Amino acid sequence: MLDPRLLRAFVAIADSGSFTIAAQRLHMTQSTISQQLGRLEQAVGHMLVDRAARPVRPTAAGERLLGHARRILSLQQEAESLLADPAGSASIRIGLPDDIASRAMMRVFARFSEQYRAVRLDVTTGLSRDLTRRYRAGEFDIIAVKEPTPSADCRASFAEPIGWHESADRQGDWPDPLPLVAFPAGGLYRDAMFDRIGRERRRCHVAFTGSDLTSVLTAVEAGMGLSLVPMRAATGRAVRPYAPFGAEAEMRVSLYAWDDTGPTAELVAQMAAVLAAR
Repeated sequence: MLDPRLLRAFVAIADSGSFTIAAQRLHMTQSTISQQLGRLEQAVGHMLVDRAARPVRPTAAGERLLGHARRILSLQQEAESLLADPAGSASIRIGLPDDIASRAMMRVFARFSEQYRAVRLDVTTGLSRDLTRRYRAGEFDIIAVKEPTPSADCRASFAEPIGWHESADRQGDWPDPLPLVAFPAGGLYRDAMFDRIGRERRRCHVAFTGSDLTSVLTAVEAGMGLSLVPMRAATGRAVRPYAPFGAEAEMRVSLYAWDDTGPTAELVAQMAAVLAAR
């Protein structure tokens, strides 16, 4: 039987590519997490990570085990939640970006909760990269995230056109360096913005950092700077496309779920229908 504590150490190392970072995430020393990985490798009879690689990466055997390890950890957490819940209900943990948490999506969740009274939904919003990392670590059962290219295990994926926008009231050219309205560091749109600025060989500075799409669009409307946002989100706002930068490669909104049976599969299908209708 594989010890979940050892599997958690292995997953943390594989996801972070570093023994040091993995140890910090799990609040243990580097020597302890190294020992736990060694015990797991001894139990399965295979080397699971290439320690000489930088960053550290799974071996072929490690790649085969990784998906199963994540699922085992997810099932363990589900079981613990079920036993800890005095009402005896199961939970489905969902992660999605704030602009995907639309009224239509919330209605899907509300109807699902009414239909399945024994299932508790736990919905969290956040940045797509962080949600994906936490899903891979077994912290979510379902996620809808934005990404440049969907992974092979996504349940469904939909186009998300994006574009540069400025205030509809803006008059004249922007100064040099360009003022930008951005999402926090680590966000997909922020990285895409700096990549485009680099290709345009323009200088820039971040004039405003917003934690959500609403605050970013409000700052753009007020004229604080340029920003790269979903085209759908810009509709109806006092912004206009910034013509000098032209088209931008679209993002994808991808849906992932560990389970493809029962109520979870039904919920995933309903979420996919909302995303397809956006």
